[in-house]
Amino acid sequence: MLEKEGGVKVFEGGITSPQGFHAGGIHIGLKKKRLDLGWIYSEIPANSAAVYTVNLFQAAPLLVTKESIGKEGCLQAVLVNSGNANACTGEEGLRDAYEMRDSFAEFLHLPPHRVAVSSTGVIGEPLPMEKIRNGIRQISRIIKEGDATDFEQAILTTDTTRKRFSVEVAIDGKKVVIGGAAKGSGMIHPNMATMLAFLTTDAAVEQQALQLALRQVTDETFNMITVDGDMSTNDMVLIMANGLAANRPLHPEHPEWSLFLAALKEVAKNLAKQIARDGEGATKLIEVHVTGASDEETAKAVGKAIVGSSLVKTAVYGADANWGRIIAAIGYSRSPIDPNLVSIRLGSLTLFQNGKKAVYSEEEATEELKKETVRIEVLLGGGKGEATAWGCDLTYDYVRINASYRT
Repeated sequence: MLEKEGGVKVFEGGITSPQGFHAGGIHIGLKKKRLDLGWIYSEIPANSAAVYTVNLFQAAPLLVTKESIGKEGCLQAVLVNSGNANACTGEEGLRDAYEMRDSFAEFLHLPPHRVAVSSTGVIGEPLPMEKIRNGIRQISRIIKEGDATDFEQAILTTDTTRKRFSVEVAIDGKKVVIGGAAKGSGMIHPNMATMLAFLTTDAAVEQQALQLALRQVTDETFNMITVDGDMSTNDMVLIMANGLAANRPLHPEHPEWSLFLAALKEVAKNLAKQIARDGEGATKLIEVHVTGASDEETAKAVGKAIVGSSLVKTAVYGADANWGRIIAAIGYSRSPIDPNLVSIRLGSLTLFQNGKKAVYSEEEATEELKKETVRIEVLLGGGKGEATAWGCDLTYDYVRINASYRT
């Protein structure tokens, strides 16, 4: 177990690490061979919250999940399919999403609004509901017997790896665990993208406070990654808090609220970085840390512009220290910046200082760009705003994968 700052301890785990949560995944034929239907189940009702894509074409499952959480802010189960997004499918798609939710609730003897649904995959194709129905019947018999790694696998599309993370903190003298699983590889440009993240905790958290925490943490983590600048129809980050840790319910006035936020951010940040690192065809993670901005929003805009630049991404792939591409991205971020105060570092190497090219070794710069994680630091001036954004390089394989996504 690794202890981070402020008492947040990282350990090997995931969404079933907190008390009272079960998860699993099965294959029902939505994909040729891989697992494609997953579930999360809490032994007791859990206060829940979610944030969703801002794409105007929100998929049917998002609309149904919004309704479920909006009823009383409480869930007990989540059902997720991959291989089919159930997006842009009209009234039929909405009926299918409701049936998916209601059937799962019926088999678990739950009110329908205690169940959330989510889908990811090809847009515009109707859900093969008979396969979904058969899958729900299978899951209902093994709801507490699944394996979290199967859930992590069942939600993937073009991802190359499963994504999981967990931490532990002490709140009110009680051990509190937060776990998470996510998927995302392409169409990643949050607010949010083809990105699904599911977080669980045994902490007791007031529902409105949970929504506040999730939105704040998402803005600083999942909304600070990009792979390709494309925004999907199905993104969602969802959290369930069942309270089995028996701490006093958390809210912003609780003396350890900041500790809970730090722990939640640690999980979200790690999952976000895993998504960025697993960008379609990617070979490197790009981390851009911006400081000296006039405010946080300026720092975020600059960071996102750099990691989202196709020219920066291809330069990183080719290990070409072309700092002019970084400058260009900063310039079109439309942020209030004095160009004469800008400096850029690549790792520990200064490439650009106070508006002018610095003296540096091209060989050393190339070596920095060959690392698995490429770190770029941007100093904008003397302000206090700062932010970190994550992305990945852009390779030939990205084109190959997306040129034949449906086949």
